[in-house]
This record gives sequence, structure tokens and C-alpha cells, in this order.
Amino acid sequence: MNPIDPAQPHAGAHPAAHAARDALEISLEIALGEAASAFVHIDRDGARAAAHEADQRRQRGAALGPLDGRAISVKDLFDVAGQTTTAGSTVLAERPAALTDALAVARLRAAGCALIGRTQMTEFAFSGVGINPHQGTPVNPVMAALGLEARIPGGSTSGGAVSVATGAAWAALGTDTGGSIRIPAALQGLVGFKNTQSRTPNGGSIPLSPSLDTTCAITSSVRDAVLVHEVLSARRCAPVARALADWQFGVVEPLLLDGMDPDVQRTFERSLADLGRAGAQITRLALPALEDLPALLQAGGLPAAESWAWHHELLASQGDRYDPRVAARIRRGASITPAAIAELHRLRARWIERMAAALGTVDCVLSPTVPVIAPPLAPLIADDETFFRVNALLLRNPSIINQLDGCAISLPCHRHGDAPVGLMLWTTGGRDEALLGAALDVEAALQPGRTR
Repeated sequence: MNPIDPAQPHAGAHPAAHAARDALEISLEIALGEAASAFVHIDRDGARAAAHEADQRRQRGAALGPLDGRAISVKDLFDVAGQTTTAGSTVLAERPAALTDALAVARLRAAGCALIGRTQMTEFAFSGVGINPHQGTPVNPVMAALGLEARIPGGSTSGGAVSVATGAAWAALGTDTGGSIRIPAALQGLVGFKNTQSRTPNGGSIPLSPSLDTTCAITSSVRDAVLVHEVLSARRCAPVARALADWQFGVVEPLLLDGMDPDVQRTFERSLADLGRAGAQITRLALPALEDLPALLQAGGLPAAESWAWHHELLASQGDRYDPRVAARIRRGASITPAAIAELHRLRARWIERMAAALGTVDCVLSPTVPVIAPPLAPLIADDETFFRVNALLLRNPSIINQLDGCAISLPCHRHGDAPVGLMLWTTGGRDEALLGAALDVEAALQPGRTR
């Protein structure tokens, strides 16, 4: 089967329309075929057993879980009972299998889904590009379907996005520390929702930066994102319902719009125009507090400091087994003292207060998720300077929301047949229902085939 346009429905998307087992077999065929490079492990037996149980519940007329029978992939960062969690590394390959599920995995399982397998990722989730020199890098399937040379999948949830884009999975469980859900979603034309961090549990996953890590998912639509978020957060989520004209959107210049390539600039400007014609209120917004963001990122900021705390012993004994680019970013944390970490937390808290005050005049901000379409893969593998430049560019916009402890969603805004471009809606923490309500309306306005 060929990679699909994620905006279009696919055979595995709606298990309720078919027997769960039949739908799962379609997903497995894709996972074992065109999406094989997205997976580090495929759990045929476990997924088939879950699909069989879903069919049995339907036949008995028993209550169905909210995700009953749907195939979901799991980033190789989360514990799944009986499987080894390697976080995309060789360093952890000899770890014993997990005895229990991570809490997020347990919630998905309890909701009736079929966990189809573990997906490829950037080693230890420390890059927005998606390259993994140990296990290989899955090629962006949507760009390949357009006839382009091998392009990056985006990271760090690279394989998770590929699993959804190809139809191997209905949704992908992942994490977002600086954009690791939203970047691959944007580059592959999918929906990536990063909720307020405290809404979902990180327990049972390997941390990158506990202050910033957020457990969340990649889906094909905003409605599906709401459904998965309800399961992961174990709470009812009621997106705010308004007319599009009642939402107040802001657009920030110049930082978030700098460096846009022609495809992203054209698509972003067209999306703003389409939303304006549909009645949305869009204003230009000044955010001078963004100029203070570099102070939070000195010497690598919290990601470097907190990853060093977790990795320093492993680096001392097995540093030669790390991806050198990942190791270099982690080692920056060695120079950050406990006093400096405390100061980072203090500066961050003050910065969040300033940002919240400035954002109080709008419901959410609109920006390109990333300023470029998926770049070619080969130059980023070959050259460190190119890699780090592109990685910084990809992380620039999404990472703001993690530092803000906010919530954000990337949804596709390109036209069918064009290279994927993500539109990011974002706001302060705790406003997830308002953000999702706005996203449903924006999605419906930009994709006429969809309804709220």
C-alpha cells in the first residue's frame, strides 16, 4: 500500500465500521510492510488478542471502551509490560523487560485499544529532526508519496508519526518536551496535541526533562485528539463551543514568522486569509517577553541540566554507545550548577507570569508550527553544522509552549497534494478545552470536508 494523505480517511481509521480483528490485520500489514522502519517491535499476538476481545464485547453487547479495537502505537520511551524500553538507544538494549505498563499505556489498554507496537524515535528524545543512527531513520511517507527525495520525519516521535501517516496506527502515543509531538505531526500533515503538562501522567517513561516532558499523542484529526486526551488524562474534556467569529486569535511578529520557506509562508498567509474570510478575528500581537527566552536556554537550559542528571553515570561508562549529537547536548548540562538550575526555575516562573499577562487579550496565538517543510534527510545525516542549525529551527516555535507550561496543537493547513505545513494554535496552561474548541473550528474552516 502507498502512503496516504493523512487528511483523508483510511481503512484502519474506524474499527467500528469493521470487525476489529479485520481492521487490525490491515494495520499489521502496513506495519510489517511500508511502515516497517517506523517500528522497533511489533506485538502481533498482543494486538490480535486485544482486537479479538473488542469483537467479543461487541458480540455480547457489552460496554465498549472509548478506543475499543483501535490500533495505537507506543513510542519506545514508555514501559509496556513484558517489553524492553530502550528509548531509541543501544545503551538500554540489555535492560530487563518492564514488569508493568506505564500509566499512560495502562489507560490506553483499559480503553480497549490494540497496542500494535513500539515506534522508532530520536535517541532519548533529544532532537526535533528524527534521525536515529543506531536503528535507522524512517523516511517521511507523505513527502515520499509526493515523489520527493527522502525527507526527515521530524522528531523525536518520528516512528509514531509515520505509523499514523501510513495507516499502521490510528493514533500514536508519544511525548513532547520541546515539540516532539508537534514537529513530526506538522511535517507529516497530522494533528499533534500537547496538553498542559500536569493533565497527563509521565510515570513509567524515560525522562528527558521532567520539568517540560508532556505525555500526549499524534492523531489524524482534532476530534480524535480530544478522544485520546480524555483517555490519557482520565477526565472528561469538553471543548469550548463558539462560532468561529467569537474567537480572538493573535499573530506574533517577527520571531515566530522568521525564516519561513516559500511553501510555509504561502500556506500560512493563505490560512490566515481563509480564517479571516470565515469570520475569525485576527490581530497582530506584541510579545516583548519572548526576547527574554534565551536566558532560559543558556547552556542548554532545563533539558540539558535535567538530562545530565539522569544520564551522567551512563555517559561515564558507555558514552561511546550514544549518538554523538545527543551526547553533546546532554553533556552541556554538566556545567549547570544546582544554584543555576534553581535560578532557571525562578526566571521561568517570572517569564510565565509576563507571558500570561501579555496573552490575556487573545484566546490563542496562531503561528507556523515549524517555519520549513520537511528538509531532505541526507544532508542532515552527513553534516553536524547543518543538523544543529535545522534542529534549532524546528524547535524554535514549539519549544516556547513547553517553557510556558502551556498547551498547543498543530493541525495541517496545506492543500491536498502540497507538502505538509502545520498551523499551531497555542495559549497558556490550563486552557486546554478552549484551545481544543478553537482548533475544531479552525480545522473545519480550513478543511471544508470536516465538521466540528
